[in-house]
Amino acid sequence: MAAFTVVGAGLAGCEAAWQIAQSGNKVTLVEMKPQQYSPAHKNENFAELVCSNSLKASRIDSAAGLLKEEMARLGSLTVPVARGCAVPAGGALAVDRNIFSSAVTEKVKNHPNITIENRVYDAIAPDDNEILIIATGPLTDGKLSDEIRSLCGDYLSFYDAAAPIVTADSVDMSRAFGASRYDRGGDDDYINCPFSKAEYEDFINELINAQGAVVHDFDVYEGCMPIEKLAKRGIDAPRFGPMKPVGLIDPNTGHRPWACVQLRRENSRGTMFNLVGFQTNLKFGEQKRVFSMIPGLENAEFVRYGVMHRNSFLNSPMVLNGDFSMRSNPNIFFAGQITGVEGYMESAASGIMAGKNAVLRSLGRDTVVPDEHTMIGALAHYICDDSVGNFQPMGANFGILPPIEPKIRDKRERYMALAKRSLSILDNMVI
Repeated sequence: MAAFTVVGAGLAGCEAAWQIAQSGNKVTLVEMKPQQYSPAHKNENFAELVCSNSLKASRIDSAAGLLKEEMARLGSLTVPVARGCAVPAGGALAVDRNIFSSAVTEKVKNHPNITIENRVYDAIAPDDNEILIIATGPLTDGKLSDEIRSLCGDYLSFYDAAAPIVTADSVDMSRAFGASRYDRGGDDDYINCPFSKAEYEDFINELINAQGAVVHDFDVYEGCMPIEKLAKRGIDAPRFGPMKPVGLIDPNTGHRPWACVQLRRENSRGTMFNLVGFQTNLKFGEQKRVFSMIPGLENAEFVRYGVMHRNSFLNSPMVLNGDFSMRSNPNIFFAGQITGVEGYMESAASGIMAGKNAVLRSLGRDTVVPDEHTMIGALAHYICDDSVGNFQPMGANFGILPPIEPKIRDKRERYMALAKRSLSILDNMVI
């Protein structure tokens, strides 16, 4: 009988261990916390959300919503937990991150087939009958990073940034207002801080001239672009990005603002909000100074400033198969952001497939790569596509799915058709 080891108790590692355990097999989950913490992790719980508390859109005619529905139908651990501790966030699934990670931790620790080992794993030397899943995340460093580099060859690296969090009662609601874009969700899901043209231009000027915490210019992944770096691309870049005012009307003026910063609930009680899209690498003092220029945040209390940290991922098309196993050693799997899937749920989804395929491998059966018409399958096909010349992280999006023919012109109808096709295919698959 094969021995299963999963390294790393993030979302991907927890999902992988859960899938193995649910199949009736014993599995050892190795987690370095609390003995050692990465620069981004703060508590002992598993599945810790270190950046945003949003798991993106809920509706199935969105790429993120479709992915979560596919995961749920495949027996996901994290999706039902997330749905059970959701906080209001319009059309998105956002969670109270402490409740979420605590609930995942409790379920994993209480599973009779999962044994937890709290130690630093720094030598990749699986036994002949061992199937290993490495899900140590994009912050993998030290000896284990050297081991992976020796095993897999070149890493590709980028830098990731997290947004600040403010207390709800420190926001000046005489200037800000509660609303969701296009009236999707409740008025208390988001707090909106509207800018006039003059206020916006003054803010951008201070933002691009503020002092960063790191002097050299990092190669930042597009999906986690620090707001100050985005602003340096052009004065209107933030206004057409995270500060876009589309779908919002300022009740104080009756008009759409020139630009707007949205604050999203950080916890279930609504006592903390994070600045949506405001990942940053500015020094803490500069964050306080510049972000206090945001209308409504003049006297904001910052309970966490934005931080930036290193992330690494494999050149997966050269290293991994579509079942997330290594091409050079099929008994070693990788899962999570280290594979080049980008996002919380994308990482968890890769853990589901790595766990299921590890079990199939132990039985001597063919492993499974879901059909590319499903979102999980499209991501799996992307990370093993050796025709990709400059491999970069990829999150769930409808662009990676084969198109519907004949083409449906209405985007909402097209996305719903893609989602229905995906779920129909998934329901008829044997995984």
